Amino acid sequence: MAGTDTSSAQAGQTLTVALDLPSAHLLADQISTIQDLQFVMECCKRLLSELVTPEDERDPVVPQALWSAALTAYGRCFAVGKRFGLTADDVRSLPLEGQVMKFHNWIVEERNQLVRHPADPFDVAKVGTVLSAPGLSGGAAERQLEGITVLSTSHILVDGAGVRQLGALASELAKQTAGKAQEQERAVLGDARRLGLDTLYTLPPLPVGAPDDPGVSRISAAGDEDGAGEAGPA
Repeated sequence: MAGTDTSSAQAGQTLTVALDLPSAHLLADQISTIQDLQFVMECCKRLLSELVTPEDERDPVVPQALWSAALTAYGRCFAVGKRFGLTADDVRSLPLEGQVMKFHNWIVEERNQLVRHPADPFDVAKVGTVLSAPGLSGGAAERQLEGITVLSTSHILVDGAGVRQLGALASELAKQTAGKAQEQERAVLGDARRLGLDTLYTLPPLPVGAPDDPGVSRISAAGDEDGAGEAGPA
């Protein structure tokens, strides 16, 4: 039969074929969202461990890199133009107390500032001229221009409380998305059955390794990857 991996079949191995269906597209998007949220959680955990280090002993690049990476991954889950993805309603429906939407909007805006070129360059750096201190008499001869200086505006790095909030928010969104993905798996299974075996066996195979292959990472609809789906920082 065309498209069948006969060598694998003869060896008694299962065959995995690609499903290019609308329901499969939605499931793939949900899984990619879970991956991003898990990455946010991991960044938050590592960032918390960095923040306990005294500031004079800390590499300033590492906390900034972790925070920037977490913001980017979180914002990608809500990216404009994606076919699917999360929405503000997903955040509103979470069982979290406090000003959740206000914090979410702040995170998204921080991410937007991170990835876009500032419309006003003075938002990033201030340019000034250094003048000599005038004398007591205030005479013109005592005043002069010493030079030019540039003052960089450092990007705000959130404190530990904010890191924990982002980790908890990502954790709850991952759980919520995992529940939807479990339902979507059943929808994809139903669509696959409707295609019929004759059609399924003609579909292009997907390269996959053995279940115990260390080079293969499978994320289930439950949102777990080798136990990485645990709750984020509390």
